[in-house]
Amino acid sequence: MRVLVVEDEALLSEQLASALGEAGYAVDCAANGERADFLGQTERYDAVVLDIGLPRIDGLTVLRRWRDAGVAVPVLMLTARGSWSEKVQGIDGGADDYVAKPFRIEEVLARLRALIRRSSGQITPDLRCGGLVLDPRVARVTIDGIAVKLTSHEFRVLSYLMHQQGRVVSQAELTEHIYAQSADRDSNTVEVFIARLRRKLGGSYIETVRGLGYRVEAVP
Repeated sequence: MRVLVVEDEALLSEQLASALGEAGYAVDCAANGERADFLGQTERYDAVVLDIGLPRIDGLTVLRRWRDAGVAVPVLMLTARGSWSEKVQGIDGGADDYVAKPFRIEEVLARLRALIRRSSGQITPDLRCGGLVLDPRVARVTIDGIAVKLTSHEFRVLSYLMHQQGRVVSQAELTEHIYAQSADRDSNTVEVFIARLRRKLGGSYIETVRGLGYRVEAVP
């Protein structure tokens, strides 16, 4: 899953990006509203962490621009402690949730997981497909209770497919969601990750839909 962090405080941005990376996300960062607006309208993200107080263009204006342009990505707004007006403006402007500064990184991660889960129609904290279970809270995958060791990119591919259970996902879409903007994106490597996942998980979980992409079927 791919997340955009929009925060002008360099240390906080770095801390968020590091925590998200360790949790298995591909992360892009923007330090001002102008850059954030551009990335939000040209790249595909699964969620955004957006600070209200940004240089060049404030966060509320960026959010309104995204919503006016039809960008439906889930947005977690960062607001000032005790500023109820910012919270109201953020929610009314299209934010899906908010966290007041100062905050604990663990709370941001939990709220992001919830936003992504709801946007993909999931109702439980972990993702299940028969005996296959992916727990985003601890970036852990098990089959019938036995842990499966995956690389970060393998985990991202599986996580995205399981968030989209029952839907065919193209190679291009997977590529957009498993790499940060600065990474060398090669859609051919997706085939490699899929092949590795099948070896580790068994061949029955990920289906190839010829000419279209890949699908994880929704299995109870």
